[in-house]
Amino acid sequence: MAHFLLRWQFTDASVKTLVAKPHDRTGAATALIEGFGGKLHSYYFTFGEYDGLAIAEFPDNTAVAACSMAAAATGAFARFETTTLLTGKEAEAALKHAHDTKTSYKPPHA
Repeated sequence: MAHFLLRWQFTDASVKTLVAKPHDRTGAATALIEGFGGKLHSYYFTFGEYDGLAIAEFPDNTAVAACSMAAAATGAFARFETTTLLTGKEAEAALKHAHDTKTSYKPPHA
């Protein structure tokens, strides 16, 4: 299964609800991710541009896209982003593939 970084910003209404009724959202995130065949590895609240992040595995891009869309469709998030993660070995394989593949692509400034 592939690894993904999920990042989100809650809406003001979601933050207001969490402050009024503080609770751990890890269980809800786990249930959502597992509902799409995924596995939650880490779940964090964060300070800064995003309110939280998770590291999860999903069987394929379709599953993670569906999970992200289902979460976003709830209206609880102002932003919900999904980023594909590569292990060191996967990155090395991609770099080797880029090195070994010859194309005729020329950059705009060439």
